[in-house]
Amino acid sequence: MNLAIDIQKACASEDAPDEDSIKRWVGAAIREERDDCELTVRIVDEPESADLNQRYRGKGGATNVLSFPFAAVTPEPLPVLGDLVICAPVVAREAVEQHKTPQAHWAHIVVHGVLHLLGYDHIEDSDAEHMEALETAIMLALDFPPPYQAQNEPYNDPIAVMSTPK
Repeated sequence: MNLAIDIQKACASEDAPDEDSIKRWVGAAIREERDDCELTVRIVDEPESADLNQRYRGKGGATNVLSFPFAAVTPEPLPVLGDLVICAPVVAREAVEQHKTPQAHWAHIVVHGVLHLLGYDHIEDSDAEHMEALETAIMLALDFPPPYQAQNEPYNDPIAVMSTPK
């Protein structure tokens, strides 16, 4: 895979991951879905996130990640996937609230955002289940805990549970 990522740090953040980590997480989320891929990851503060959230989604307040898929009509397909805008203060606050390490939550937010750029969503229950299962598989492959489970809870692997003799 040929992966080009423009990482823009528009605000200071103690917990923001390094560029190599972001690239690894993006690559893990893209998997085999794209051969060539270009995207921008912009790390912002709450005012910028809130402004974009209001302007493009009609929702007030800052949010953890906004995904802007590239949707221009071009004569030839382009490798541009789109843009992710990640709000560092929201991610930091959520990590504490969800009892996750900052690194694990950052990884999950990047993976979640990239999956949105690839066309996945969680509007319908069945789509949400599929997307969450995919996110969990990607996070486990990256050696992070399941993202939709508090870290102080034991992980019950459904495959292991089903295959355990009674």
